[in-house]
Amino acid sequence: MFRAARPDDFAQIIDLYRQLNPDDPVLDDGADEAAFQRILGSPGLHLFVLESDGIVVATTYLNVIPNISRSASPYAVIENVVVERARRGTGLGRQIMAGTLQAAWDAGCYKAMLMTGSRDAATHGFYRACGFSADVKTAYHARPTNARSNTQDS
Repeated sequence: MFRAARPDDFAQIIDLYRQLNPDDPVLDDGADEAAFQRILGSPGLHLFVLESDGIVVATTYLNVIPNISRSASPYAVIENVVVERARRGTGLGRQIMAGTLQAAWDAGCYKAMLMTGSRDAATHGFYRACGFSADVKTAYHARPTNARSNTQDS
């Protein structure tokens, strides 16, 4: 079942994020849960999950961003796409991406973007199969020199 994340999904989503970025530090100050609550309570920010038998098996994060150009149509940025490691290759990724893209289109977005740090051809094939194109624009990425997080992105 594709649905919006609920407050009680936090632990399962964090477990998926640890599969995505295993080198991220475990936070013990509650900052991650506070950010999770802010996301759930913010218009335009959508954390989605795919649930199977009561277990969160995939997640995506959709940001709908207001825009002045393109007839004031918003655009979407998708982040943190994760499918439970043992269930990859079963169609769950395509299912959650289809729901996420539909949410972007339903919000009136004229485009949806994502970036991946993966060099794995299968990852790029997955995104192409979901309707993304890598040859439309060039992405650039910058981080502050004192960034807390590691340099590998999803």
